[in-house]
Amino acid sequence: MNTKLPILCALLVTVVCSEAATATSSARRPNIVVILADDQGWGDLSVNGNSNLATPNIDSLAKAGAIFDRFYVCPVCSPTRAEFLTGRYHPRGGVRGVSTGGERLDLDEKTIGEAFKAAGYATGAFGKWHNGTQWPYHPNARGFDEYYGFTSGHWGSYFDPPLDQNGKPAQGKGFIIDDLTDHALEFIEQNKARPFFCYVPFNTPHSPMQVPERFYQKFAKADLKLRSRDAGQEDLEFTRAALAMCENIDWNVGRILQRLDALKLADNTIVIYFSDNGPNSWRWNGGMKGRKGSTDEGGVRSPLLIRWPGRIPAGTRVLQIAAAIDLLPTLTDLAGIEVARRRPLDGVSLKPLLMGTAKEWPDRMIFSHWSGRVSVRTQRYRLDPAGKLFDMQADPSQDRDIANAQPEVAARLSKAVDEWRREMLPGLRNDDRPFTVGYREFPLTQLPARDGVPHGGVRRSANAPNCSFFQNWTRPEDRITWDVEVATAGRYEAVLDYTCPQADVGSTVELSFNGSRIEGVVSKANDPPLRGEEHDRVPRRGESYVKDFNPLRLGVIELKAGRGLLTLSALNVPGKQVMEVRAIHLTLLNPD
Repeated sequence: MNTKLPILCALLVTVVCSEAATATSSARRPNIVVILADDQGWGDLSVNGNSNLATPNIDSLAKAGAIFDRFYVCPVCSPTRAEFLTGRYHPRGGVRGVSTGGERLDLDEKTIGEAFKAAGYATGAFGKWHNGTQWPYHPNARGFDEYYGFTSGHWGSYFDPPLDQNGKPAQGKGFIIDDLTDHALEFIEQNKARPFFCYVPFNTPHSPMQVPERFYQKFAKADLKLRSRDAGQEDLEFTRAALAMCENIDWNVGRILQRLDALKLADNTIVIYFSDNGPNSWRWNGGMKGRKGSTDEGGVRSPLLIRWPGRIPAGTRVLQIAAAIDLLPTLTDLAGIEVARRRPLDGVSLKPLLMGTAKEWPDRMIFSHWSGRVSVRTQRYRLDPAGKLFDMQADPSQDRDIANAQPEVAARLSKAVDEWRREMLPGLRNDDRPFTVGYREFPLTQLPARDGVPHGGVRRSANAPNCSFFQNWTRPEDRITWDVEVATAGRYEAVLDYTCPQADVGSTVELSFNGSRIEGVVSKANDPPLRGEEHDRVPRRGESYVKDFNPLRLGVIELKAGRGLLTLSALNVPGKQVMEVRAIHLTLLNPD
């Protein structure tokens, strides 16, 4: 790190101590429950003034604890998750995108899960991970003993979906976040006698816009009084679905709070609630400029509510700016956990603000970045990526550029952005990390279509890769590749997730890697219909529909250690197509 950057250094907190924080004192430590919404804007809560919906359970966290007035996350999903997990700006961890590997958090970054696990906590994550799929990027390798959910950026169906349970395929039951909450509650119940860290990253109200009927009924024809600052941009049907999904989130938050009460754990449990970016559509958001994907205020301002009965005074309102990078140092500080770190944090502990012990709190700068665009926020000002300066106290809607009226402020913040860029962004787009295969401690590796590359006529089932599958594989010259690095040489069982109609059965396919080859024949038909549209409340905006894929066992292939292209090709195509492919599963059988 460049120690000549005083502005950045003022933000850095290095927590230096021993990793001796173990279970010896853990019985006195608080439990932690972190609930993260996906694409829920600051304005999607009734506690923030939205009368279009009611979120009493989430609101109760503010009444019984603290609410932050100006809390900032990233413009999109995976960067925020990385910043929460590490306490560091997402470019430091190599997170450059939301799919095809760009969402992965570098392996030399240490996570909040690892910190609490080292301190003797039971750790579990239940929901959308979005920071890597294959071991050692998988949540089970990043400090979480238990994992249930999906590791992709979005999912194609929210009812009875295929999921991941501790690295193995699992079948979800019912509406997805109801199911995620069920597993979180089970984890809390199982670990009630010891301190636990329970991370619940929900995946709603991210599209596709699906929600159980009992929540949607209220909004199906609702007359929404509060509208987007530019009402002409708002899709009311989308808004109605999003609000119904938010009320479903609130119901599930209520279930968690009720279980803590029933187990008599509430008084010794810190519950935190926030979202990962601004709203995913134009809807009421307090008149702020921007939405998801934007580095303006509306794209990066998130709710943050924290409750710890008897410790954080009820009704606390924190006016100082804060950010996702602050959550790791704050939670470890509140729990009394000392964490040995090789690298400094970008976040600071907010404990003095929460406990009312901060005699003074210096102004700071919080940087927001996405796709090369950087803005910076101080307590009073925001400088946007175009160099426009806004007084956020006098002009919270960002309507008046005052850069010419305040040239010294604009110059100071512009210089800070330039310094931040020079430190954070070089090399971020030069991502040459292969997908990892074959670890002894995690023998099964899943390589979804999301992480593969189509060649020839092969196409994805949707433009958004996250939940896509490969289709239009019609010729022998077509192929699909995955850039992988095999960690352990040995024999691997290879299984494809496939569909193929009866008329096209018979293709011979070959899987190859660095001179090793195996062949298999598509001998059985599997021709299921597309699913998902029947649950959509509004038409989709990019997510693929889904199918029920069956396993096609190719057999056993010898893989050498090292990097190369894992290639799936066809030796003959007797019908109109080879098959559709959702994923390859490689299971290490006998390491060399």
